[in-house]
Amino acid sequence: MSSNRAPKSGFAAEAQRKINSKYSEELAQESLEWIKAVTAEPINTSGDTDNFFEVLKDGVILCKLANALQPGCIKKVNESKMAFKCMENISAFLECAKNFGVPTQETFQSVDLWERQNLNSVVICLQSLGRKASNFNKPSIGPKEADKNVRNFSEEQLRAGQNVISLQYGSNKGATQSGINFGNTRHM
Repeated sequence: MSSNRAPKSGFAAEAQRKINSKYSEELAQESLEWIKAVTAEPINTSGDTDNFFEVLKDGVILCKLANALQPGCIKKVNESKMAFKCMENISAFLECAKNFGVPTQETFQSVDLWERQNLNSVVICLQSLGRKASNFNKPSIGPKEADKNVRNFSEEQLRAGQNVISLQYGSNKGATQSGINFGNTRHM
């Protein structure tokens, strides 16, 4: 643990182990390599948890990443190692990530990174942002995001569709309710 907290025990320790088990070194490494490519910062791209945490914990690299995608989106990057300044960096990055189109459920809480509580959620956020990087003419990672496929139907087509009984609903040929009884029969 990075903070001054006592190690977790019992249920909390079990929950933390479960969270840690979801962490993927491969995706973390892919994320760090992508950050290195976009920012041109000389960072260690090893995906192990210790390196991932050390590279990102102060939020400076994350802010540089956001500014590389959209120059000037984070006005002040705090180089200080004081906790609240680092948390400020992480929060500024998260705000930019949401503005770039990363869904809220794919972002993380500042403490997930700063207190090393859930590094997997940090990886998920970076992967999501990486998929959106092509929108900023930067290299992207992960699968290409789907484009909207808007369909415009006429009123006539919509009405015709209401008259079709789809075979998805199944067929009831020969189906009856005979022989079905629930519970005990009533004896007189």
